[in-house]
Amino acid sequence: MNPPDKRRRAARCPQCGKIADLTPDNRFRPFCSERCKLIDLGAWAAESYRVPVAEDPADPDADQAKSERS
Repeated sequence: MNPPDKRRRAARCPQCGKIADLTPDNRFRPFCSERCKLIDLGAWAAESYRVPVAEDPADPDADQAKSERS
């Protein structure tokens, strides 16, 4: 069995852009810190991130679902 690769893997933090380690030692990965992780969580909780949906104009249920969300 080969030993695990000891090279450091890093990427930019999706929240602030700082370099963040992508190793098991970084418990906040892919974020650089707990602060960035919590900011991102808050954005999800506030529904700031949304998946775009293409509505079918021929679907009669689309109007009903749209009015229920409002």
